[in-house]
Amino acid sequence: MENCTNLALLTDLYQLTMAQSYFQSGKFEPATFSLFVRAYPPNRGYFVAAGLKDVFDFLAGLSFNREAIDYLHSTDMFAADFLDYLKALRFTGEVWAVPEGRLFFKDEPILEITAPMIEAQLVETFVINQINLQSLIASKAARCVHAARGRTVVDFSLRRTHGIDAGIKVARSSYLAGCAGTSNLLAGQRYGIPVVGTMAHSFVSSFERESDAFRAFVSSFPDNSILLIDTYDPLAGARKAVEVAREMAARGQRLRGVRIDSGDLAALAREVRRIFDDAGLRDVKIVGSGGLDEYDLADFAEANVPYDSYGVGTRMGVSGDAPWLDMAYKLVQQNGRPVLKLSSGKAYWPGKKQLFRLVDGKRRLKKDVIALRGEVVDGGEALLQKVMEKGKTQGAYPSLKEIRERFLAEFALLDEKTKAIRDPQVYPVEISLRLKQLNDEIARHVTQTELEPGVYAQRELGES
Repeated sequence: MENCTNLALLTDLYQLTMAQSYFQSGKFEPATFSLFVRAYPPNRGYFVAAGLKDVFDFLAGLSFNREAIDYLHSTDMFAADFLDYLKALRFTGEVWAVPEGRLFFKDEPILEITAPMIEAQLVETFVINQINLQSLIASKAARCVHAARGRTVVDFSLRRTHGIDAGIKVARSSYLAGCAGTSNLLAGQRYGIPVVGTMAHSFVSSFERESDAFRAFVSSFPDNSILLIDTYDPLAGARKAVEVAREMAARGQRLRGVRIDSGDLAALAREVRRIFDDAGLRDVKIVGSGGLDEYDLADFAEANVPYDSYGVGTRMGVSGDAPWLDMAYKLVQQNGRPVLKLSSGKAYWPGKKQLFRLVDGKRRLKKDVIALRGEVVDGGEALLQKVMEKGKTQGAYPSLKEIRERFLAEFALLDEKTKAIRDPQVYPVEISLRLKQLNDEIARHVTQTELEPGVYAQRELGES
């Protein structure tokens, strides 16, 4: 997070009011919370796990510093002995998680935290905040890269992302999911992501003539120039770029490419490609940008529009068509007792869990199975890994490059029908028999002890 030295207060008020009530009630027993997504947004068939590194760093460094305690005291809401308790609070629990870069699907546990009740409850807001955003953007970026069908996609979204932290995390998440680079220099420095950029319309219009702007730019960057040609007229701009490219060739240099940012992008790309090909400049690349998303890129690929790469900005950086995930962090076990809730449409699976992934004979992803922790599913790979124990991380964290390679390898195994940009096929996720039996047993117990006679028969429990 940017410009924050202490993040303990990056939470909702009710986390702390509940924590004080737990404290005063003596509820310090271990509790397990599970993080999952309840439903797919429109046209989604998969998610990409991202954001876990920030969660681990937050948990490992969790503490309430003097300024945080002073602020809480100033609200006149919290008892002195509870604030003293917070002064010494550190995260002491364990975390099981699906590694970053792996695919996951709705209802599957992405992460499970077991810790003393107060610790496990307090971290909910931060956990959802980071994993929701980063998994959302990684999934969107994966769709854009897949839709481009081999053409390079880079992140141009920084100016319209929702704040500083979001801008940094969008660059990381999109690179993790296959984008080739970012325009975001800070993200490039921090994460080692390749940085990419061209020029703005303001640069062109600051010169009296478009050709003068082009010549000035290639003079500064003779080995890496991409000219923006649509400030006035894209076809006229392309012809001027041809002149500049020929001048560069005479000097032993080469124009790398041109960018089109407005207008009928498909028709313009074809005309601009023809202009350069007719001039014998077939190696000059064409970059498309300007309000693009995976739906545009899929349509361009289907129609063989001759773009070589794309700069994708706003719609990827905010996941414009689906800007949030229905992500939940729910108590599933308390002091060794599996628990659940029966709210209509919001039921979930109880107990500590494990997630298994199976592949078919061709090494394609076949199905997932949600099971209880400790179960074994024949032929299944256990995805939830213990990544923290007693508040400490387990082993070295993989590099962003390694996470990206992990994603690309697994994504290649996913069925094309599930990857589809529109109306994807639902990936099969099954529930183990033992987990179903536990769920039914707890539901019966809750019905008998918590609901008035006759109420249970009339209410809709919703899907688990």
